[in-house]
This record gives sequence, C-alpha cells and structure tokens, in this order.
Amino acid sequence: MATQSPFSWLVDAANTLRAKLPSDFPLPPTPPAWAVVEVQQRVVLFLNHVLMQEPAARERLQRQRGRQVQVCWRDQVFQCAFTPAGLVEFISPDPSSNANTKAADLVLRVNEPSPFELAKTVLQGEKPAIRIEGDVQLAAEVNWLIDHVRWDPEEDLARLFGDAAAHTLVQNAKRAVDALRSFVKQQASKAAT
Repeated sequence: MATQSPFSWLVDAANTLRAKLPSDFPLPPTPPAWAVVEVQQRVVLFLNHVLMQEPAARERLQRQRGRQVQVCWRDQVFQCAFTPAGLVEFISPDPSSNANTKAADLVLRVNEPSPFELAKTVLQGEKPAIRIEGDVQLAAEVNWLIDHVRWDPEEDLARLFGDAAAHTLVQNAKRAVDALRSFVKQQASKAAT
C-alpha cells in the first residue's frame, strides 16, 4: 500500500512552476566547491544525530566500519565512511585533505538528472531510481537504514521545550502543512479551470 507523502503539495507547486517556466529558462549557477563541501558536512552531522538515536542502526554499521559509500547525482559526489562507533564520517573530495581516501566499496548513482523529477519522487515518499555498483551486502545494509531509520523531530523539540510543548508544536506544524497543501491544491484547480 503506497503512503502519500506529506509534501505532495510541494510536488504540485513545483510542477506548476516548472510548467510556467520557458524552456530556455537559465539554470542557476553551480555553487562553489566550498559551499558544496559545507553542505555535505552538515548532512553528515545530521545523519550522525539521527543515528545516535538508533542503537540498532549503529550496531549494524559497526560491522561495516571502514567501508565507504559514494552517492553520485549529475556532477555532484558525496562520499562517506562508517566509523567503529557506527556513525558516518565525511570523506573530502580533495584527496590531499583526507588520509582515508580510497575507492568506495559501494557506489549509488541516482539515475534521474532532473532536480524537479527527483524532488517529486522523493516528496511522494518513493525511492528514486538508483544504479548500484559494488558490495551487495553493504548495499543491503544501506537499504535497511533507508527503510528503518527515521528522524523524530518531536523528540528533539521535547529536549528543548518539554513533551507537551513539543507535541503541540509538531501537531500545529502538521496542521499548517495540511492547510498549505489544501490551499495549493485549491489554487491549482482554480488555475486549471
């Protein structure tokens, strides 16, 4: 049974925007390399934050220590390694800055070149088409992580504000997203008629 993504309204909005853009609309410039590296390092920090809350995931990753995974999409490459603690370590694209640079044990190539289609697929709660190269067992572990590990924003908010306030904030945020989704759908249906 397919689960509807809570971000389906965003997919609809992106499709509407894309349809209105001229075919010769210029693409945004490529971000500088330092900015890409900074974003990738923040992704690793977030992944480690989520993994710290999942002992089963860390235990599985401890068995994969030292193994490296590379994710490629268009001209962007993100590479990381699993640590003995069961966390993720960023592997810099600059070989001179990291002694752990080696060929990745697993390479995941995202097949969809269009950022709009990729966002649409992900926001609908589906996995994008990926070409897998390398270790099958490591690919199975990564797939298990994708299927079973989830971030719980309510738990993080509870640490800051307490359980009741965190629950209220999350419920209000869900209602706001639902209202925004409903508004976007109404506007799209009005524009279509």
